[in-house]
Amino acid sequence: MQPSPIKVLIIDDSALVRDMLKHVITSDSRFQVVGTANDPYEARDCIKRLRPDVITLDVEMPRMNGITFLENLMRLNPLPVLMVSTLTAKGAAVTLDALTLGAVDFVQKPKDIQHALGEFSRELVEKLAAAANTSKLSLLAIQTRLTLEAQPSIQPSQPAQHHSEVKKLVAIGGSTGGLEAVKHLLTQSQFNGSETFVICLHLPGEFTRSYAQRLDQLLPLSVKEAEHNEMLQPGHIYIAPGTKHLTLKKRQACWRCWLNDDERVSGHKPSVDVLFSSIAKYESSDVLGVILTGMGKDGANGLHQLKLAGARTIAQDEQTSIVWGMPGEAVKRGCVDKVLPLDNIASHTTGFFKQAKPVVVS
Repeated sequence: MQPSPIKVLIIDDSALVRDMLKHVITSDSRFQVVGTANDPYEARDCIKRLRPDVITLDVEMPRMNGITFLENLMRLNPLPVLMVSTLTAKGAAVTLDALTLGAVDFVQKPKDIQHALGEFSRELVEKLAAAANTSKLSLLAIQTRLTLEAQPSIQPSQPAQHHSEVKKLVAIGGSTGGLEAVKHLLTQSQFNGSETFVICLHLPGEFTRSYAQRLDQLLPLSVKEAEHNEMLQPGHIYIAPGTKHLTLKKRQACWRCWLNDDERVSGHKPSVDVLFSSIAKYESSDVLGVILTGMGKDGANGLHQLKLAGARTIAQDEQTSIVWGMPGEAVKRGCVDKVLPLDNIASHTTGFFKQAKPVVVS
């Protein structure tokens, strides 16, 4: 028996964009476009009547913008939402707002219809399929968070103010759902200013810059995009810039960032595999590798190499992952020490930094 098609509702104020999205989505037999709406008020009626499995949502629309609609939707009737946004500095900031409010992922609006038949088309249908598989538990967790409007209380500590040896390093990779997962992990962690993180997410350039700035305002550590030939310091969190691969090089006890514009690896640039594999070239008993929610397989090979180099490894569990592709693949390969719910990963990273340097027996 053939599975029922995934029911999609398209919300966009442009008739041209609605037609283009409908054409792309209906070209894939997994989907059925059950309706289109040109603003949130019309969308509200369509949701009640058509009961879609997943929604594509524009940001700038008449009568009510997409962000206000999304917040109301996720509080009252949470559904998987895929944002379709413009890739500008303003668009990046608004899209980050949407991801904070519970949107599963985003795709960039194509500049022309011909582009929609290529890379955009493939990205749209794969992310729609991933969004449609979002668990009810994840949606209810978003609804609860928004309803309570609870923000963790963070007591700032003094990060290191000078160059110092990085004694321990946590490397984190993720994709779909990863922005909120990383934010949750870090805001739940305890810091004393000696910690160093490197993070790779599948994001374009404008998004990584905006995301780093937002985390920097939330956390007592300094958060920034990694720069070429920059030395890692304690008390800092470095994020791989969009459209560049981030690798680390080590000389004695000094880690440096190294950016390159090589081809995509595991389908992505930046790639988690590239970051993890670069660290695994060195003895890694003072490294913790963490792979979070995300679509695809990127990071599993790199995490395996980290494990072989002596690193400890953690994968987010399936129940708390928006998409269990990346962590699930790592678990399949047998390279994960612990499979943990997201809430428990923060305590393990905190404990990792507090532990004494392990004795390595050769």
